Amino acid sequence: MHLLADISAHGLGHLAQTAPVLNILKRLAPEIHLTVRSALPRERLAARIAAEFDHVAEARDFGFVMRNAVDIDLAASTRRYREFHADWPRRVAAEADWLKQHRIDAVLSNIAYLPLAGAAIAGIPAAGLCSLNWADLFARYFGHESWAAEIHAQMLAAYNGATGFLRIAPGLPMTGIRRRHEIAPIASLGRRDRSRVSQLVGLDESERWLLLAMGGMDFPLPVASWPRTPGLAWLIPGAWQVRRSDFRAYDAADPSFSDLLASVDAVITKPGYGTFVEAACGGIPILYLERDDWPETPHLVAWLADHARAARLTRERLLAGDFIDLLQGLWQTPAPAAPQASGADQAAHWLLKALGPTGSRR
Repeated sequence: MHLLADISAHGLGHLAQTAPVLNILKRLAPEIHLTVRSALPRERLAARIAAEFDHVAEARDFGFVMRNAVDIDLAASTRRYREFHADWPRRVAAEADWLKQHRIDAVLSNIAYLPLAGAAIAGIPAAGLCSLNWADLFARYFGHESWAAEIHAQMLAAYNGATGFLRIAPGLPMTGIRRRHEIAPIASLGRRDRSRVSQLVGLDESERWLLLAMGGMDFPLPVASWPRTPGLAWLIPGAWQVRRSDFRAYDAADPSFSDLLASVDAVITKPGYGTFVEAACGGIPILYLERDDWPETPHLVAWLADHARAARLTRERLLAGDFIDLLQGLWQTPAPAAPQASGADQAAHWLLKALGPTGSRR
């Protein structure tokens, strides 16, 4: 079977959800030929996807045009959606032709809806996999606009035309998706090894380590002006180019992000599936930036309240570096039982049954 996995590049959470499923799929069915279509760089994909794969460096969705990791450019997003759907039947037909030309037998999408629409036209089994979908988010931001109803209907029809949609917990309710299947959380849990990370990154094991991670999206912070705190060391993106003795860049391939996250004392991040769930399942305290306008936030935060040590951080306090007291409070709070991340195994077994084997087109 030739499986196309289409992975959104709108942040890194989509890859974090999909990669564990693909890894299990290839263990269960080594004969699967895997093609990954994503605008994410191949090296970023390969850091999470252990199986061999062909890479098509293209995107079939854009989600929203972002000003930074948390702020949406609604005017630019409006233009992109209206352009994307200007001749929707032609675009779907072109996608169906692409799938046929590349001899695709099955499609897994997280969470572009165009591949699902094209697969339906081409007679190819297809499934969605995600904690959210673009139709629900589109309705949240544009549902009141007169031009939006037709586009929303086309998006929802594409999702509902798939063989099924695997809704990963925690996530949006997705009541509008009819062939919805509920699965447990998905997380790639790293290995906690402070000695190894200390040697690789140059950190003092006796200090507390704080990881700043904004889900792979641009959100530079004025960390150079933050006050120094004795006994604390910071791990930050290398692109920020901060030269201070208590900062270390974490962009190197070794250690992996999952191992790094598992080894720190807390993570400061934005609301988003990948870091939230991996930190919670690993028992790592989470300080998250307020993002009340993002529809997924209340569902993720409610889940964190039951499964993690977590606290909300205002943008003003984050920019000022004024949140050490919140971290101290998290460290003094007893850790709840870590949630079980069995969703990848559930998804892989469901996909094998629902999508294949279908007979190879290769």
